[in-house]
Amino acid sequence: MTERRLAPLSALTTLTRRPHRPDPRVAAAPATAPEPRSRVVDNAVYSEGRRVATPETAAESLEELAAGEDRLAWLGLYRPEPGDLGELAELYDLPELAVEDAIKAHQRPKFERYGTTLFVVLKAARYLDATEEVEFGELHLFLGADFAITVRHSESPDLSRVRRRLESEPALLAKGSEAVLYATLDAVVDGYRPVVDGLATDIDEIETQVFGGDPGVSRRIYELSQEVLEFQRAAAPLTGILVAITAGFDKYGVDEELRSYLRDVADHVSQVTERVEAFRLQLRDILTVNATLVAQRQNEEIRELTETSIAQGEEVKKISAWAAILFAPSLVGGVYGMNFDTMPELDWYFGYPFALLLMVGVSVTLYLVFKRRDWI
Repeated sequence: MTERRLAPLSALTTLTRRPHRPDPRVAAAPATAPEPRSRVVDNAVYSEGRRVATPETAAESLEELAAGEDRLAWLGLYRPEPGDLGELAELYDLPELAVEDAIKAHQRPKFERYGTTLFVVLKAARYLDATEEVEFGELHLFLGADFAITVRHSESPDLSRVRRRLESEPALLAKGSEAVLYATLDAVVDGYRPVVDGLATDIDEIETQVFGGDPGVSRRIYELSQEVLEFQRAAAPLTGILVAITAGFDKYGVDEELRSYLRDVADHVSQVTERVEAFRLQLRDILTVNATLVAQRQNEEIRELTETSIAQGEEVKKISAWAAILFAPSLVGGVYGMNFDTMPELDWYFGYPFALLLMVGVSVTLYLVFKRRDWI
């Protein structure tokens, strides 16, 4: 095994665990706080694809590697502290920039080569049936000639299943860290299938809601579109990652069987990205259709309101016309009903018939006028 550089990295010296030296002038207090739980989920050393040691620490793994030829150390970490990664960086000579990315997380999927060390960032996804949402996770891999370090920042994917699969196939695991990379990629891509199925079901439900006139469907379309875009950002870069890996097959002497496995993963990635792009376009069309249907419903409502307003206006005109017709006799009757002694019509013989005739004449005249104007 090649000799490793154990000098501390300049940017990571503050991240490693350092022994605490208590002040001798201060009395030691009884330890009551529990010991922090180890961030290393599993730590194993393999020889010819079979586990030969399960070290307690990363340093012990390094010692086990030196104990034999063609060995592979595989350390799995879950949400490690910066100090954990700093220690591994020193022991396994990990690239400084890559370790900083792993500490900060929130990286986009990528594939980088630092000398003989590969650094891969993957985005896992899983569909949550209870909330009908997609949950995304982040996974970092450091791969060297005789070690594989996986750093998981989320619940998915379940790398214990990946480890069990490879341990059940020693011939595959014996191919080294490239086998770990393949199996992890395969697990991440396989995890995309339920997500694709879940999104397809959600889109079918949304189409039903759109044509059913559900007022809350617009919000759901927007939220699902955001999930599809996030999923696309997670899956699409895998195509470039696999192309970069494929380009190095001959240069780095990748096993032929692993080549075929990685090509199969690339085919699955292509299928996923095609489906996701189809989802994006479909949701865009659904949003357009929904906007059109909403506009049509609004136009119908406006038309109904307009017709109601017109009908109300017609009724108001009729009421106003009849009120005017009835007001004319009332006006004449009110004039003749005033109690004045000096009114000239009081002693007129034809006064009463004239008043009646005047009331009828004014009413008929108003009726004809309103009738001609279609108010009645």
